[in-house]
Amino acid sequence: MIRCLAVDDEAPALAILADYIGQLPFLRLVGTTTNPIEALTLVQQGQVDLVFLDIQMPKLTGLQFLKLAGNRCKVVLTTAYPEYALEGYENDVVDYLLKPISFERFVKAAQKVLAQGPLSQLLPAPAPAVAPVAASAGHMFVKGESKNKFLRVNYADILYIEGLSNYVSIHLPGQRIVTYQTLRELAETLPQPPFLRVHKSFIVSLDKIRMVDGNTIYLHDKEIPVSDTYREQLYRLIREA
Repeated sequence: MIRCLAVDDEAPALAILADYIGQLPFLRLVGTTTNPIEALTLVQQGQVDLVFLDIQMPKLTGLQFLKLAGNRCKVVLTTAYPEYALEGYENDVVDYLLKPISFERFVKAAQKVLAQGPLSQLLPAPAPAVAPVAASAGHMFVKGESKNKFLRVNYADILYIEGLSNYVSIHLPGQRIVTYQTLRELAETLPQPPFLRVHKSFIVSLDKIRMVDGNTIYLHDKEIPVSDTYREQLYRLIREA
């Protein structure tokens, strides 16, 4: 039995995929979601063998998902845009389904997965989470989307960091880096100050704060909430600055 997850930002598309999966005896639907971050978490936890994945989604595109998921699951892309086919196959997807997807075409894609043999033999064991490695007082390295890729992040460039379940999104000027790491683990490695956790979902750089007004931090064009748990420490550091 192949455990399947359908990921799409449109509910009607998810309903069609769920119906198709339910009609094939060798497929079992684990779930459907419009949230690609939630899907990544399920893949990382080893709960999914095959993902039917849309490409055009907010927060995280299907192609970004592929790079972050690595080879932890098999993927069949589902999209209305044929121009992404080549890039999809370059990322070793099993098949590429163009919307609207007919049941006959869906069956062919599912059979391709089945023909590749038991997924336990095809897929490597999930890689362990890799914590950021501090190279000096001024920067750290975080794991990139491929197995042996690490990205250098200068502390001075970080605006804020957002927690996304078992992932974090590091926001830099004009760039965002998503890496497999919990916000709590990352908070323990960052120099404090200038970095401070101000909410269960956010770490900010005190150097980048433009204004604090009540329970809201203003960072350039971003407004970040301050929770009661961290408010006293924030105001104390502001007074001491």
